[in-house]
Amino acid sequence: MSTSPPASEARAGRVLAGVLALLVLAFGVVGWLAGWHLGADSAVYRAGALTLVHGDPLYTRDVLTALPDWVRLPFTYTPAAAPLFLPLALVPSGLVWGVIAFLSVVGLMVVITVVSSPPGRASLLGRSRWALPAGTAVALALEPVWKTLFLGQINLILMAFVVLDVLVLAARRSRWAGVLIGVAAAIKLTPLIFVPHLFFTGRWKDGLRAVGTFVVLEAAMFAVIPVDAARFWRDSATDPSRVGSVHWIFNQSLNGLVNRASELAPWSLAVAVGVALLLAGPAVWLVVRLHRRGEDAGALLVTAFYGLLLSPVSWSHHWVWCVPLITLLVVKARWWAAAAVTALFASQIVMLVPNGGNAEFGWGLGWSVLGNLYVLAAAGGIVGLAVRELRLVRRSTGLVTV
Repeated sequence: MSTSPPASEARAGRVLAGVLALLVLAFGVVGWLAGWHLGADSAVYRAGALTLVHGDPLYTRDVLTALPDWVRLPFTYTPAAAPLFLPLALVPSGLVWGVIAFLSVVGLMVVITVVSSPPGRASLLGRSRWALPAGTAVALALEPVWKTLFLGQINLILMAFVVLDVLVLAARRSRWAGVLIGVAAAIKLTPLIFVPHLFFTGRWKDGLRAVGTFVVLEAAMFAVIPVDAARFWRDSATDPSRVGSVHWIFNQSLNGLVNRASELAPWSLAVAVGVALLLAGPAVWLVVRLHRRGEDAGALLVTAFYGLLLSPVSWSHHWVWCVPLITLLVVKARWWAAAAVTALFASQIVMLVPNGGNAEFGWGLGWSVLGNLYVLAAAGGIVGLAVRELRLVRRSTGLVTV
């Protein structure tokens, strides 16, 4: 039986995008053979796994002994992350960046593919063999994406876990739904925001599986490294400064914005949490409304961007959720909106605004707007969508004359 044209085009697109991912891996191999220093964060992942194997402390102010001499970063991930990073211990030190970069590009392709194929609609990727590779190439130019790859971060991989869990497994009512979110949260705490997402969208069993997976993985570490596990939950998990200066421009969260505006006033976090609580109402309402309308990708994105605002630290490379947002806007043919979001994250604006040291404290109004643009855009987007949704409700109930 011959393959239908759309299926053939989609398959060709996956092959072309796969070639792009292999080129990234090849670059990683070249970097390894040439002795380049690539991906400081990927080196931390591998060092965390080796530290666990060696029985050394994970959470210390000293540099991990397993780190290469060109990296001076602490292990800021959960205790359960260390054993989950063990496969990286089998990879030569210089090649870890290439492996993670390759998996990240694959994760990027997975996210674009899933969001481009909404239930009940023809896949966007079946229209042209160039859709997926072109979309992947454009995504690589976005600041959160290229910075994730540059640092050797795993944001794209964790995002793929969440997208697959919510938009594929949960949609198919799989018994495994929720597990990937639990694993992602057991590596990095921020994906815990998607547990209430599952609850608010009526997927209680999936949410409980996510919680159960997370708890089992973390609880197991109290048996393996009890002192380190206790130290993490007692000290490290509640110390945002451990991962860097919270007022630095690259912390694009409400907490970062308030700390910059207040010049690190002690009440900054409380104010940021208060603003986040005010946004929680419209955000949750949007999630529920979109889910009931069958727009699960949109509902997921509201939760993702709200989570970025809520987290005490959301580095600019955590904002990789701009990729599924742009993809969804293209699927819906919202061309101007897609162009605006692409322009925002491709502008490299957070790289251009004066920053570092105390530079953020002297910005003034103009630089403050530009330096907090990710935060302002996300908060404005949630409020704007909530207002639009409220108008739709009023129209449907006859309260507004169309």
